[in-house]
Amino acid sequence: MTSFDPGGTERQMIELVRRLDRSRWAVRVACFHTRGAWFDRVAAVAPVTVFPVTSFRHPGIARQIWSFARWCRRHAIAVVHTAELPANIFGLPGAALAGVPVRIGNRRELNPGKSIAEIAIQRAAFACAQMVVANSHAAAAHLAAEQVAPTRIAVIANGLDATDFTPRVSHPVPRRVVCVANLRPEKGHDVLIDAAVDVLRHFPDARFELVGSGPELGALRARADRRGVACAFDVLGHRDDVAARLALADICVLPSRSEGSPNALLEAMATALPIVASGVGGILELIDEGRTGLLVQPDDPSALANGLCRVMADPAMAARLGAAARADVESRYSFARMVAAFDLLYLTELSRRGVVVAAETAQAAA
Repeated sequence: MTSFDPGGTERQMIELVRRLDRSRWAVRVACFHTRGAWFDRVAAVAPVTVFPVTSFRHPGIARQIWSFARWCRRHAIAVVHTAELPANIFGLPGAALAGVPVRIGNRRELNPGKSIAEIAIQRAAFACAQMVVANSHAAAAHLAAEQVAPTRIAVIANGLDATDFTPRVSHPVPRRVVCVANLRPEKGHDVLIDAAVDVLRHFPDARFELVGSGPELGALRARADRRGVACAFDVLGHRDDVAARLALADICVLPSRSEGSPNALLEAMATALPIVASGVGGILELIDEGRTGLLVQPDDPSALANGLCRVMADPAMAARLGAAARADVESRYSFARMVAAFDLLYLTELSRRGVVVAAETAQAAA
């Protein structure tokens, strides 16, 4: 992992680390630094080793990769699983250099904000992996476009623990809108601010809550001031009580321009919130239009405002969408399912290379 800052990829990988069966796996974590509010969650269950990488342009990068390879050999590492782009670029070549039997990369986003050079380097790193895991079919399609062979792509959807989220009680006047997302350009908070102008024209008592931190904070505050809607927005920054914030809301919105498989929507679905989201990337795989949420065109404030107004005007529809979303999460998404899928993937690849016997893999599949 790169770090332990709160984020979707970090949440999924940390839960995987915490939940892998210790009777089968001895789990170790490598990282570039221990920064991040979630470090203690990992350190409590697995030893963590730091390989201090600050830049891939630094002349010391080769030494750190070699150090990582030695570490893999010293601990007889059987599987290296890298979490995201920087870890892919560092860990997969290092694991190949060490002769680690199974090397698995990750693709959990659709390259927002990534340079052509970064994408090209990651593509080269994927050549060192036997498998690359995508968390959505949209992410898998990007891998295929980057010439990763279909036989080397696995799709394992994100998971969550639905019991951590209390289904909301339907409100007769749904006006409280929550958006849980890091404040980055691809998340489309600017579109939500523009859409709020129209929403407030029809529903002056509507309120919007932004949960998340990021580099766009100042620009978004200024935009809300210019558009005259700042008084309707509460910007809370990073919160560890996301489940509680969702439980207090009436509607979840995610106006992203690009998404792999957003954890924020899974959490909102588990809370039985009606969802209005952009129809992009992995969102199309999570939300069934008209049944578990409403999908709108990205970068279209009018379409987003219309979707929000539809839900605010129809409490019965809001309740119906939320109930269907909760049922979908319970039946299709769970950490248990996600961890079992990774467990089987690891064993299958180890079996192919003769590291474990096929009977162990068959037992895991059962």
